[in-house]
Amino acid sequence: MVVLNVAMVGSDELAKSIAKAADQRDVHTYVHKEMAGEETRILSIIRPAKYPERLRPLLNALSAGQVGLIEVTAVDATLGEALVAFASAGLDHGIAVLNPPSGGWVDEDQVKMLFKQAGLGDWSFSSSDGLALRDGLYALLEGRKEHLRALSEAPLVVPVDQHFNVKGIGLVAIGYVQSGALNVHDELVLLPTEGTGNTKSLQVMDDDVPTAFAGDRVGIALRNAKEDQLTGSTVLVRPAVQDKRTNTSIPLAMTTHSTSSMDLTTSPFQKRTLAEGDVIHASVDLQFVVGRIQSVEGATMTVAWEAPLLIRNHEPPQVVVAQLDAKPRIMGSAKLTFVS
Repeated sequence: MVVLNVAMVGSDELAKSIAKAADQRDVHTYVHKEMAGEETRILSIIRPAKYPERLRPLLNALSAGQVGLIEVTAVDATLGEALVAFASAGLDHGIAVLNPPSGGWVDEDQVKMLFKQAGLGDWSFSSSDGLALRDGLYALLEGRKEHLRALSEAPLVVPVDQHFNVKGIGLVAIGYVQSGALNVHDELVLLPTEGTGNTKSLQVMDDDVPTAFAGDRVGIALRNAKEDQLTGSTVLVRPAVQDKRTNTSIPLAMTTHSTSSMDLTTSPFQKRTLAEGDVIHASVDLQFVVGRIQSVEGATMTVAWEAPLLIRNHEPPQVVVAQLDAKPRIMGSAKLTFVS
């Protein structure tokens, strides 16, 4: 089974023409499964229903997404911000759909120019036909299979966005496998609290499975874990290994930042400049953490975080930096270096 997570900005109607509606919270999901020979291929569309009013659901969708889908109904500030957000998250492959309202018109050449200026020049353009879009997304899936397989070989990183107790099962955590593979009976560390537990059982797409791979949205029944060790930004990783007999040393997959050195690549559409004392938000691996800039030297800034920010040690994804009173709210993408 291989899954392609698609971060989408667009209408419920367009999403339903491609896949069947599933979870309907702040972030709506839509799923389509089909067989290709012996392999099950799954499209999982992740649509922030309350965007543009709320920014965080969009950033969560971008954290989980591997490619993008944008429905263009007008050339306006919302489109500009969406383009900046997708580019800042590193989603440089995707599909754009020109779909103005009845009687309206969108200049395709202008839209293509905006995509190129934002850094999304490799995106393709499609009609609003659901079957054609499904085929286009499956083509993107085929092109990313090797990348998804490589991600499943990387250290385990599973951000948790929901947790609750289920009668007869116990504590259940739900999240996306961002990298690595999670097995039944695996020992886990709950960051940033450093609580521990292990996997009693796993569910992917409502099916019990022995292993969840990169890209899967997984439900994890946790044994020997305490609910108060799960926070709003918990990430599950494997324990560090220190074995003197075999001279093996494997650190935790993520480093906890309280202060970071930040090299910011500002969006081409952003005219605002960050300064000492400014408050920002960082989004990465489904975390959304507030920080304050302590100092600025050129494009490099020192940022103190109000809550722990977890950054992967192995090939960390781009960190999206936002400022909620800016227009657009997305400042750009950043590389963070551990300070303390």
